[in-house]
Amino acid sequence: MRGFGAVLGREIRLALRHPADSLAAVLFFVLVCALFPFGIGPSPEILSRIAPGALLAAALLAALLPLDRLFGAEAEDGSLDQLLLSGLPPAALAAAKALGHWVVTGLPLLAATPVAAAMLNLPVEAWGAAMLALGLATGVLSLFGTAGAALTLGARRGGVLLPLLVLPLSIPAVIFGAAAIEAAAAGLTPRPYLLLLAALLALAAPLAPLAAGAALRGD
Repeated sequence: MRGFGAVLGREIRLALRHPADSLAAVLFFVLVCALFPFGIGPSPEILSRIAPGALLAAALLAALLPLDRLFGAEAEDGSLDQLLLSGLPPAALAAAKALGHWVVTGLPLLAATPVAAAMLNLPVEAWGAAMLALGLATGVLSLFGTAGAALTLGARRGGVLLPLLVLPLSIPAVIFGAAAIEAAAAGLTPRPYLLLLAALLALAAPLAPLAAGAALRGD
């Protein structure tokens, strides 16, 4: 656990020293949501109808932005080899990286969710469900994205392959998250869809780090 905490703390410190990736993800998220009123018109009814899917899609695409550098920078300067030789299991290293990605990218996206929701005319009553859904969905993407970043590490055009690998795996998170927000906007309970999202996260939590660890070892 000490090694896990050290890797996680390192990720957070690096993000605080160089906040450009987190800021870029948040700005991308807000700007994509701001484009919808220009593209489909300012009709409040239409905007509120597309808001659940638009929020989920924009947030997941924004969270993808820093993933191609998750292991790449350390592989270039040799520090990844040092981490793998430190005694921390590769799966635990991958799990710490995934949690670090969610902390430095997912949490800022959650903080920007009310702004994006207001742009899309999502009812205020559904904002809480939207933040819960985005929190769970971005957690799923962080786990799958870490596995994808490890699998494409060193590959030619890995930045192009990574979204093609990760986004199809994230489709269930988009479906369940959008359904939860839509239910909350309609005055229904979002609990069943949030539980499905939590189950997906619980399934990805052990499997994705194991896959990423195997890829880092070269198995």
